[in-house]
Amino acid sequence: MPTVLIIDDDERLTGPMRFLLEAQGFAVLVAGDGAAGLRAVIDERPDVVLLDIMLPAMDGWQVCQEIRRFSQVPIIMLSALGMELDRIRGLELGADDYLTKPFASQELIAHIRSILRRVQWDTARAPDSRLVIGRVRLDLAARRAYKGDVELALRHKEYELLSLLMQQAGSVLTREQLFSQIWGTDWMGDTRTLDVHIRWLRQKIEDDPSAPQYIQTVRNVGYRFAGAREAT
Repeated sequence: MPTVLIIDDDERLTGPMRFLLEAQGFAVLVAGDGAAGLRAVIDERPDVVLLDIMLPAMDGWQVCQEIRRFSQVPIIMLSALGMELDRIRGLELGADDYLTKPFASQELIAHIRSILRRVQWDTARAPDSRLVIGRVRLDLAARRAYKGDVELALRHKEYELLSLLMQQAGSVLTREQLFSQIWGTDWMGDTRTLDVHIRWLRQKIEDDPSAPQYIQTVRNVGYRFAGAREAT
């Protein structure tokens, strides 16, 4: 039975959400502030976190950052803030998804189940293996990336994107495939966020980002990571 942790101080919302989720077969935990939410992530190890932004003392942005310091648990941010910049900010801080209040109950359930399916798919991909292409190395079990002997400081989405590209090295991944796997099929944000993440990755792994050796652009299609024989 998957466990969902709700971090939200609005009991008018958390009560109905608990009832809805339990009726769908989830175990539910509720934390009324950021500090309690962080303790619950550490102690209870939930499968999914539903994180409100407007929290007392420590807001959802800060809580998301703190969770990402020690856990890769999937995070769905919930907020009445509907601005596109707020959505992008949440994803850049490490959230996996973002829902704007008010949302339909079945929409919430669909997002949770979609994330759980992606986690199961990731787990099935030989999590103890390591990938080495040229001087770039991924430790999939530890979720760490290296260039040579230097560990790379990657944002959550940067790591996810690099991992996906390297696991399909030599093959072209379309923009649609990348968005579906990294941001979800329901992503409605600025599609340029993919190009921004590619630029950030190139700055970290390429010797010359303006002439990339590893992450190659396939014009009008998408991107590919160089195959093992291409990278030196």
